Amino acid sequence: MEERTILTEKSYKTVYRDGNVVIKEFAASHPKSNVFNEAYIHSVAEEAGVPVPAVLGVEPRNGGWAIRMEYINGKTFGDLMKEQPEKEDELLEKFIDIQIEVEGRRTPKLRNTRYKMAEIINGLSEIDASTRYELLQRLHGMKRHTKLCHGDFVPSNVVIREDGSYCILDWAHATSGNAGADAAFSYLRLTLDNPELAEKYLRLYSRKADMPIQYIQQWMPIVAAAHLVKHSGSERELLEQWISVAEYQ
Repeated sequence: MEERTILTEKSYKTVYRDGNVVIKEFAASHPKSNVFNEAYIHSVAEEAGVPVPAVLGVEPRNGGWAIRMEYINGKTFGDLMKEQPEKEDELLEKFIDIQIEVEGRRTPKLRNTRYKMAEIINGLSEIDASTRYELLQRLHGMKRHTKLCHGDFVPSNVVIREDGSYCILDWAHATSGNAGADAAFSYLRLTLDNPELAEKYLRLYSRKADMPIQYIQQWMPIVAAAHLVKHSGSERELLEQWISVAEYQ
């Protein structure tokens, strides 16, 4: 019997491989509804024609709940960029092509990005009421779309198989909405990890998606606020700088 291998470990979940199966096990304190909702979102993406690991089941485990899904053999774009730095530009272009392809699908079954972000911003005690108001005004002024937005489209979440096909992981944050928000989040995450790569991403995404950089930047304070509670230290300071932009525009 193959030994289980831990892939990711956080305070509220442990993700490990057991043979050809990946098990995402959540802590007992993690709401059951959130686990089933994640499995539902994953299934909606699959029905939309996106290559995703097959969901094999949702089950009780160690006092909490777990999602069982297919293990995808391959390397992530993050791994490939580290192993082949000379191919970074080529890999980044392919990564963006996949993101734009995914965003081309319409998924009205999912929760709308605007509503989700508005709820998060309204609940933020870390920023004052005036800033929350400015952020919500900006959010409500953005165009309404029903595009499939992954919500965490980063190089570590896209696997390339040996045959060159791709598979996209981790759909917990996916919504139906504006692709500008999805691009802004990818840019935000890349900036926190690799600022130089983030700037390349922003310019290339803008050109390939035919979306002005300025439009993506309009989403930045909103996206930064929506993810403020997940970061600390220097990362939090950067997010707060982006949020403050909303007060002066």
